[in-house]
Amino acid sequence: MITIDTPAGPFTMTGDGTAVTAAAFDSSLPPEWATPGEVPASAVAAVRAYFDGDVAALDGIAVNQHGTVYLEQCWDMLRTLDGPVSYTRLAELTGRPAAVRAAAQGCARNQIALIVPCHRVLRTDGSLGGYRWGLDVKRWLLEHESAHR
Repeated sequence: MITIDTPAGPFTMTGDGTAVTAAAFDSSLPPEWATPGEVPASAVAAVRAYFDGDVAALDGIAVNQHGTVYLEQCWDMLRTLDGPVSYTRLAELTGRPAAVRAAAQGCARNQIALIVPCHRVLRTDGSLGGYRWGLDVKRWLLEHESAHR
């Protein structure tokens, strides 16, 4: 496990030696998220590059989290987003336009903050909605990405 000081607050990651398995804007992770193993050095470097302005640096980080087939589809889709979308649009992108609540669960159950960018999903009216690590962090991330795209 490693914690990096960032402008958005402490960012903690855990890994399995080859991939990031959990990440949070906090100095500790929920115990059930922790895995034995190291966070790859390349992931640490990519997160630092992201905060230095290379917002695409996160794209190459290997991740490993498990859920239902649909949750994993949501998480994969989130990694393809290059900007904000609504929960409705996320559901459409997964091929299940009526599954808006399920898409929202994909964001809520994501254990790899920032790298699986659920912070890029907004309400239909464009408001921030919720974010497990706080709306101030979500706002900061969106502004940072907007300034560096």
